[in-house]
Amino acid sequence: MKKRTMFFRMITASLIRRRSRMFIALLAIAVGATILSGLTTIYYDVPRQMGEQFRNYGANMIFMASALNEEGLTSDILEQGLTQIPDSKIVGCAPYRYETVTINNQPVIVAGTDLQGVSKTSPYWFVDGEWPSSNGQILIGKQIAETLSCGIGDTLLMTYSEEAIENPEQPDEVPDRGLNADAVNIEFTITGILDTGGNEESYIFMSLEDISELTGEGPYDVCELSVSASSEELTGYVDNITSRDLGITPRLVKRVTQSETTVLTKLQSLVFLVTIVVLMLMMICVATTMMAVVTERRKEIGLRKALGASDRSIVVEFMGEGMMLGAVGGLIGSFMGFAFAQAVSVNVFNSTITLRPILVPITIVASVIVTGIACLIPVRRTTEVNPALVLKGE
Repeated sequence: MKKRTMFFRMITASLIRRRSRMFIALLAIAVGATILSGLTTIYYDVPRQMGEQFRNYGANMIFMASALNEEGLTSDILEQGLTQIPDSKIVGCAPYRYETVTINNQPVIVAGTDLQGVSKTSPYWFVDGEWPSSNGQILIGKQIAETLSCGIGDTLLMTYSEEAIENPEQPDEVPDRGLNADAVNIEFTITGILDTGGNEESYIFMSLEDISELTGEGPYDVCELSVSASSEELTGYVDNITSRDLGITPRLVKRVTQSETTVLTKLQSLVFLVTIVVLMLMMICVATTMMAVVTERRKEIGLRKALGASDRSIVVEFMGEGMMLGAVGGLIGSFMGFAFAQAVSVNVFNSTITLRPILVPITIVASVIVTGIACLIPVRRTTEVNPALVLKGE
């Protein structure tokens, strides 16, 4: 019989004979490996999960025309800027054009935008009714709706002319738009009332096609972007776009990016600390169990030494038992850890995660190392056993 096969049989038989004690050690290792695998999975998946959650709080990047750009933020320039960010990172893009129109001789600010893009960059918007789905439909802010005493299903006649811009603060001096041959008059139907608790409630939102028909073609005033990326990646995109001199001034929405970075840092630190504490508790449990096993087997160790067994062979056997427990516990814990991480992800972030195969060998190796460290002190005591004293019963 080969030495390795014999060694494996000796270790296996020893573990089976003391299965009650070894089960406790195995359970401790499996629990520790579960926490290690699960929290490691969460640790690396948290940025994506938290990024998706923070995207609900609005855009985290803004494009504006640079000071030297006389054309403004045109579609072509905007497209050049967007190409500097990977498509897989862009959650939503919403360019805005702001114009002043009159309704019943009252100046009102309308915003033309990509409404589908807005639903992705600003998912926190609450719309009473429906989002506009075709031309001629608008979304009106709650404040404007109260001022104009209008609601869902009503129609508004909007008038645009240069005079609407020249006297925005003096509505009484604005002439009757219906009598101005140069004015553009278009009726729009209200499909929803916007309630955000912010400045959006004082605007009327329509599609880019509608605002172009009402006010003519023009550049965008600003473009809001929701980008799924870390703070470092966002800063890199901003620096890259700025250095290319594309006519765009990119800016980060610091209240969103800084909050995201702060929360992620604290959460990852918490996960790291919990993992360290659990591994330390696992080491203590394994060390205590192995200490009891060594004490229980003192006579066996003494007899083996009396028969000529070296300290090295005894240490290797005990360490082999610990390593086997670590490997089995790590294998069990790696899969239990994925189930644990999946449960946390679903219940906390309401999304699923994918299994990282690389974590299986990493968890097993980590469990073996931790178990080996935990066995050092108990196994060292085997070298201190004096065969003469043990066999005499002292």
